[in-house]
Amino acid sequence: MDCLFKKIGLVARHSKPNIVDSLRELADHLESRGVTALIDRDSATQEEAGQHTLIDRADLGKVADLVIVLGGDGTMLSIARLLAPYRVPLVGINQGRLGFMTDIPLHEMLTAIDAILIGEFVPEERILLSASVMREEAEVASALALNDVVFSRGGMGSMIEFEIFIDNQFVYTQRSDGLIVSTPTGSTAYALASGGPILHPTLPAITLVPICPQSMSNRPIAVNDSCVVEFMLTRGLDTRVHFDGQSHCDLMEMDRVIIRRHRNPLRLLHPLGYNYYDMLRQKLHWGERLF
Repeated sequence: MDCLFKKIGLVARHSKPNIVDSLRELADHLESRGVTALIDRDSATQEEAGQHTLIDRADLGKVADLVIVLGGDGTMLSIARLLAPYRVPLVGINQGRLGFMTDIPLHEMLTAIDAILIGEFVPEERILLSASVMREEAEVASALALNDVVFSRGGMGSMIEFEIFIDNQFVYTQRSDGLIVSTPTGSTAYALASGGPILHPTLPAITLVPICPQSMSNRPIAVNDSCVVEFMLTRGLDTRVHFDGQSHCDLMEMDRVIIRRHRNPLRLLHPLGYNYYDMLRQKLHWGERLF
């Protein structure tokens, strides 16, 4: 049976022990199936890649029909933001600790990839957030986030104060350590640790989760993902906004951050039999004895 994908990009967390061996094994396997393997230049040297083609990470979305990530969710997050504008699907091979998005175990890698090549997979779309930092009506920074946009106090240690607007309607003023604006994908990340709800990945929603609010009446809220969320910093030295915990921008008082759903979703391909609730039970150890 013909393969659905002719050019497949491979990305790995280079610092992980033995990752290059797995990368080469997968690349060799794909080439034996008539697929061109394109190895991310940050994941392997030319010597490690052997006869396989190296490609700049920024070019994967322009060339590849599919990208496979060997690593943890952190690697998936960074690649997802690059691929989303191109609508290139993504597959995750779990070499991390939790792996909420990298759902194929390493020992099942070749079997699972063979099935995906011939169309045996479960597709799923995940929303991303697009954030713009506005200072005196000028955009000073912008970024995408698959998990969350997080506002946090800096090294000065004092709480920050801010106002929240949704679709230009005033919602509240809050004094806290910060705020997490999360996608359903990010609901099992920092938002969960801060008391936010778990949202199914396909739910069209965005959550706003306070981080240690001064008032106990400030609770997490969920809004439709078509809403535009505006954060305005009214007081707070050394305040930052973080995007998926991998990049950030320093904020000044009266800066505004406009957050909306990105126009393109990320497309994940899961193996047949994938079940989100099975994954939650496994990763969060639901139903296990504590003692």
